[in-house]
Amino acid sequence: MITSFAELRSAALLNSGRRVIIVAPHGQEILTAAREAESFLGVHCVLVGDRKKIAADQAAAKMEIHDASTPQEALKTSLALINDGKGDILMKGSVDTSTLMKAVLDETAGLRTGRVLSDVVALEYGEGTEQRLVMITDGGVVTTPDLKTKRDLILNAVEVAHALGIDLPKVAVLSATEFVNPALQSTLDAAALSKMCERGQIPGCLVDGPLALDNALSREAAEEKGLRSPVAGHADILVGHSIEVSNSLAKGATYFAGLLLAHVIVGARVPVLISSRTDKSEARILSMAMGVLMSRKK
Repeated sequence: MITSFAELRSAALLNSGRRVIIVAPHGQEILTAAREAESFLGVHCVLVGDRKKIAADQAAAKMEIHDASTPQEALKTSLALINDGKGDILMKGSVDTSTLMKAVLDETAGLRTGRVLSDVVALEYGEGTEQRLVMITDGGVVTTPDLKTKRDLILNAVEVAHALGIDLPKVAVLSATEFVNPALQSTLDAAALSKMCERGQIPGCLVDGPLALDNALSREAAEEKGLRSPVAGHADILVGHSIEVSNSLAKGATYFAGLLLAHVIVGARVPVLISSRTDKSEARILSMAMGVLMSRKK
């Protein structure tokens, strides 16, 4: 089981040779991450964008470049490379996330599989001497998931957890309280999802909720509240009620706690990486490592 980002990078290196198609890599951090990922993860980065801008940075030396003068042209070329079997992972460079996802979600793009697409973020979390990777979903794609879509989000996150070697991931469906409150829809959805898992409708994991964040992550907090659950205090996956919840939770981990994040969009024919344009190279490399692990699940 992979419990740290160091182990994630090592696991990615064991699956070297993946081709990462980077859309509009116009920035030093992106190109530095691409160069380092080739060295440390054994991937082959394919740069699709303005050749003059890319080639002006020494980090791009000896890398494969496909010239595209606009973001739209870069997206078209990138998708063609994927569909021609010349790419295993699609990664966002300087293009807007909304523009990239609109192209990916287009039925004619060739990347749809009939599944819901969702973003799964991973971070390193430690309590006492124990360390594990905790995942958050969905802070990047699905805005206001209903009950059925939340089930799909869980299944996507469970797929990532299985790729990390977590055989039976523990899923906490978050709310502001651990009690079911008819006036709070997040608690009703959480209780329904918990029962659905119990009845075999969400396989491959354990689901419990509603759980507040402290009860989901901290054994001490769960014990203090008297919660008897295999998930409480041990969550591997955190499911937010909306994109605002999950996005704020993930970004809060970065800006308040200084934690690195790795994330991957699953549900498409290839993993899609939407690292923020403000991400440093290390965070981009970790996301590429996640992409490598998920690309072997195709």
